[in-house]
Amino acid sequence: MIREYKTIQEISGPLMVVNRVKGVTYDELAEIELTDGTVRRCKVLEVNGDNAVVQLFEASAGINLAESKIRFLGHPLQLAVSGDMLGRVFNGMGQPIDGGPAILADEYRDINGLAMNPAARDYPNEFIQTGISAIDGLNTLVRGQKLPIFSGSGLPHANLAAQIARQAKVLDGASNFAVVFAAIGITFEESNFFVEEFRRTGAIDRTVLFTNLANDPAVERIATPRMALTAAEYLAFEKGMHVLVILTDITNYAEALREVSAAKKEVPGRRGYPGYLYTDLATMYERAGRQLGKTGSITMIPILTMPEDDKTHPIPDLTGYITEGQIILSRELYRKGIIPPIDVSPSLSRLKDKGVGPGKTREDHANTMNQLFAAYSTGKENKELMSILGEAALSPTDLLYAKFADEFEKRYVAQGTDENRSIQETLDLGWDLLSILPRAELKRIKPEFIEKYLPKKD
Repeated sequence: MIREYKTIQEISGPLMVVNRVKGVTYDELAEIELTDGTVRRCKVLEVNGDNAVVQLFEASAGINLAESKIRFLGHPLQLAVSGDMLGRVFNGMGQPIDGGPAILADEYRDINGLAMNPAARDYPNEFIQTGISAIDGLNTLVRGQKLPIFSGSGLPHANLAAQIARQAKVLDGASNFAVVFAAIGITFEESNFFVEEFRRTGAIDRTVLFTNLANDPAVERIATPRMALTAAEYLAFEKGMHVLVILTDITNYAEALREVSAAKKEVPGRRGYPGYLYTDLATMYERAGRQLGKTGSITMIPILTMPEDDKTHPIPDLTGYITEGQIILSRELYRKGIIPPIDVSPSLSRLKDKGVGPGKTREDHANTMNQLFAAYSTGKENKELMSILGEAALSPTDLLYAKFADEFEKRYVAQGTDENRSIQETLDLGWDLLSILPRAELKRIKPEFIEKYLPKKD
C-alpha cells in the first residue's frame, strides 16, 4: 500500500527526517517527488514512533521541504529478474544502461535476500577451471566456494578479474555456466574496460554486469553487490545454472558502509568502520554455495585492495574469517614483470583437496601440487642463502632448487592476461618444471605417477 506525505522535517546530507508517518517499516523503499516533477529514490533507515529517518540514493540538492512529497512504496529495494539478464549491463541500482530495452521481469526479488541455511547446504566438491595455472594447479577453485583475491593499490587485479570472468568454466561440458560481475565504486575508465573486454571476447553473452561508478552515491554502492547476488540466486536456483560471482572492489563497498555509518552518527569500531562490518560482509558472502536438491550453484570471488598492503586491515582480516581461503597478489612479483603476480606461498584454497583427483582433474594433481609447493619454498630459501653467502656455498642440488624457483615464477605463475591453460596443460607444465630436480627429490609423489608422467630426459 502506497502512502504519501508532505511532512519532511529536515535534511542533513543524505539523511532526511519525515514526521507523522504510519505503517512505515525498516528498509522500505520510498520516492520523493520534487516541485518540478522529478523523482528521487530513498529507503527507510530507522522508524521511531511516528518519525522516520530516510536515506537518499541521490543528492539532496534542490529539495524544497515545504513543497516536496514523499511516497512510501510498501516494499524494500527490489530487482527485476529474468533469464534475459544475461548479456546485459546494469547500473548499481539494477537499471539497464546498455541502451537495450527494460527487462521483462519473471519476478521482483528483495535484494537483501538471506544467507543460505547451513542445513540446506551441499558440500562444494567440483572443480572450476579458471585457465590460470597458479589458481587451478595450486589453489584450486571449487564449485560453491568463496575464494577472495587480496590485492594492493596499483596491482592488476582488474585484469585478473576480467581474465577469470572470460575463461572460467566447468569441465563437464553440459552445465549452463554464467558470470555475474559487479564493479563497485570504480572509475569510468575501469567500467569501460570491463564492458569492452567482455564484448571483445564474446564473454558478455553469458555475463550479467553491474557497474557502480566512483561518483555514484555511497548508498547505491551498498546496494550493488546485493543486486548482483540476487541476480545470481535467481540464475542458480531457479534456472539451474552454475554462476560465478565476481565482486570488485569490496574495499570500496566497506568505505561506503563507513561513510553511511558516520552520517547516521553510529559509534565507530576498528579504524572507523562500523562494529557490524563482519556481520554485514557475512550476510553477502554466505549467500554463495550449493543447495541440496538444486542443480545450480553460486561460486564467489570477492576482490579487495588491502589499504597499505596490510593483511591485518579489518576488511581483508574479516573477509578471511568468513571465506574459504585467499589468493594474494604480490607487489614484488609484479615488479619482476610476472603477470598475474599471484604469490602462491601465502595463498590458500581451503577446499582445493575436494576438487582435485580422478574424475575431477587428474589422478596426479594432489601429489604434484604438494611437490610444487615444497620445491618452490625450498628454492626461495636457497635463493636467499645465495644472496647472503654466494653461489659457491650451495650444493649442486641447492642450485637446482634455486633454478626451479626462477623457472616456476617465469613459466608457471606468469602467463599474461590472454593465455587460457587447460588443467591438463597446467599439470603437464608442473611435471616439466619438476624434471629440473633430481628424481630422488620428488618425495611427495607416488612412484607410479613419476613413471607415468615425468618427462623422460634424453
